[in-house]
Amino acid sequence: MRIVQLANFYGPRSGGLRTALHQWGGGYVARGHEVALVVPGARRGEELLGNGVLRITVPAPVVPWTGGYRVADPRRVADMLRGLRPDAVEVSDRLTLRGFGRWARRRDVRSVVVSHERLDRLLGQALPSPAARRAADLANRRMAADYDTVVCTTEFAGAEFTRIGTPNLVRVPLGVDLDRFHPDRHDRSLRERFVPGSVRLLLHCGRLSVEKKVERSIDATRLLRRRGHDVHLVVAGDGPRRHALEHKARGLPVTFTGFIRDAGRLAALFATADVSLAPGPHETFCLSALESLAAGTPVVASRSSALTEILTPDCGALSADRGPAFAEAVDEILCGPDDVLRRSARRRAEQFGWAASVDGMLAALGACG
Repeated sequence: MRIVQLANFYGPRSGGLRTALHQWGGGYVARGHEVALVVPGARRGEELLGNGVLRITVPAPVVPWTGGYRVADPRRVADMLRGLRPDAVEVSDRLTLRGFGRWARRRDVRSVVVSHERLDRLLGQALPSPAARRAADLANRRMAADYDTVVCTTEFAGAEFTRIGTPNLVRVPLGVDLDRFHPDRHDRSLRERFVPGSVRLLLHCGRLSVEKKVERSIDATRLLRRRGHDVHLVVAGDGPRRHALEHKARGLPVTFTGFIRDAGRLAALFATADVSLAPGPHETFCLSALESLAAGTPVVASRSSALTEILTPDCGALSADRGPAFAEAVDEILCGPDDVLRRSARRRAEQFGWAASVDGMLAALGACG
């Protein structure tokens, strides 16, 4: 089959979305399919990626206050699609590209939309909960009706579709690169750059945006210091809130690394940290948390996110969405049996391979057999 992946909010500093698209696309190619990935960028271009996927960039403007992300004009994407003549279209966007379900149906092309975020949760940041739910339900009904299949990565992500009785909903969990993210990546010299001696190293890895709630990791660091814990927080990532977060962390043992391009260095940082923090309450999967587990590092996460489905008590802790509660959960992990937690974290991650995720996506795309 010829499969075309469409996405917005994709760029050199993208996180989980970019990883998922590349892993799925490379998996499709390895199974004999032809794959093109269409994404927005500064200028028109084509590049054959190392995984065998043809990446096509269409010119698109930067969206203000997003840290450089771009959103493609659907007319330009439609022109590209007509030339590519796909057998199946995979859409990872709920804004300007969501209409390509109808585009595919008119041409008898198989269509799949991947819901990477909870629309009701996003709208709930600006609207009262009942209004946000009604608006999300209306938009989700329309979108689900336009596509052959709606894919969600967790039950949490799919809950807003389950609520409205979406019949074409399937769950396909993401995976993790178990070779790249591994406990053997532990790097003592890297650790010594951040913390001396017995200081415990906390890691928050992700985009520095409102919904990620990075401030909870900073607040937890402050509270842990008051309780006598000698801790240092490393914040790996970049985004529109970096300046405000740096101001909030002033006077605390917090290091902002910016976006880490070197995948090997990032993997080493995961393996070297004592605890990884994921306080975002709206995470529909949180690939960075799974990468941390694969590296053998336990995770503390929000109880109101999808990580309730991934974390188990022997490899991490869940917290209410309050600063003191989050600090208490980190305290619990820091006081736990380190070797046991690390072994359990790795075992849990080993249950999430990319091969199974690719198989699930190919089934949704009608490309199996």
